[in-house]
Amino acid sequence: MEENKNEYLHWKEIDRKILADCHIFKVVSALREDPYGSRVDRFLLDAPDWVTVIPIVESDEGEKCLMVKQYRHGSSSVTREFPAGTVDPGEKPEDAMHRELLEETGYTAGEMVLLGAVNPNSAFMNNTQYIYAARDLKKVGGQDLDEHEEVEFELLLLSEVLEKMGRGDFSNGTMMTALGFFMRWRSADGEK
Repeated sequence: MEENKNEYLHWKEIDRKILADCHIFKVVSALREDPYGSRVDRFLLDAPDWVTVIPIVESDEGEKCLMVKQYRHGSSSVTREFPAGTVDPGEKPEDAMHRELLEETGYTAGEMVLLGAVNPNSAFMNNTQYIYAARDLKKVGGQDLDEHEEVEFELLLLSEVLEKMGRGDFSNGTMMTALGFFMRWRSADGEK
């Protein structure tokens, strides 16, 4: 019964057209009909799912996060982020998490925990962001970056990441979302 509770709010899709294929995402026009029979075109981004991983490393100074630095074309700035990337077609999110961590940093995770999954912006995007914590990290090689991808990685104290997230070069919103899931997990599980 609960799933039908909001049925009166649902719109029905009548038609869908791809307006532009932009490699990473498609711009789509979706003709939708509201519950009262009115029709309107809605413009959507048909984007792949992606993963974000918060890699934690124990050190003498305290817990550190393995972070990446890279230029982001949307903001025209260099940002500091957790390793992240798209889920390839047919790939499981947990496999994408391991692949992205390895490609961007050369590290593997002995333990990973799915912290949650969200739609980054349900107003016009149809994808899911999967958020993981990774521990028991081991450096097994060098980076294996995509063409035109330049990524540096660094270890930063978790306390510094918590203090800076959402400001300056830590201003990526999806990273803030990931950190929120991480902090909820730590709090709920009685982690450090």
